[in-house]
Amino acid sequence: MVPDYIIVDFDSTFITYESLDELAKYKLSNHQDSEVLLSRIKSLTNAGMNGDIPFKQSLDQRMDLLNLDRADIFSVLNRLLRCVTPSFEKNKVFIKKNSKRIIIISGGFKELIEPIVNNYGILSSNVYANEFIYNNSNQIIGIDQENIISSNQGKVKQANLLNLKGEVHAIGDGYTDYEIKLKGPATHFFAFTENIKRKNICALADITLSNFDDYLTFLK
Repeated sequence: MVPDYIIVDFDSTFITYESLDELAKYKLSNHQDSEVLLSRIKSLTNAGMNGDIPFKQSLDQRMDLLNLDRADIFSVLNRLLRCVTPSFEKNKVFIKKNSKRIIIISGGFKELIEPIVNNYGILSSNVYANEFIYNNSNQIIGIDQENIISSNQGKVKQANLLNLKGEVHAIGDGYTDYEIKLKGPATHFFAFTENIKRKNICALADITLSNFDDYLTFLK
């Protein structure tokens, strides 16, 4: 039976990659120290997702290594539109049918998330994520620190603010997704491994999903 709510992560879950890492690859492709910087950014991403360092520290340090503008966002969005996780694409009918139950809570950025999930019937009002701050020249000068998602344990804080009632499932690949059960409203946590498998996260999960088909099998 479909639960009352399904909280779904975005990066490495709904899409195959970490969107900020993809932004970094695009922006730093011609940088003389691109390999060093990209390695550092990937390490910070993994440290945050594994729960080795606080999420805010991971995000802030990655942003400090980049110099982004609005044009970069549009360019990478066109890439990400082609990077939806295969099993999510395969089950697009289910997602659209149950879109009002599906909530995206992500440490990523709304500018990159909304255009993708809107194609699956998920409304922008059901997307909770970070937001960039731009100056008058359309350069990104930071992220909205007033947005609760930007804080440590921001995802679980946001989930608690929603005051969800009933059965709530959380699906994701990282520690911040597990926290939605540990300290939040989720009754079940599903470790999603189609794109990346983190052994420590799987050990915390109620169920490990190799793809979204596994989740639909669980619901039967």
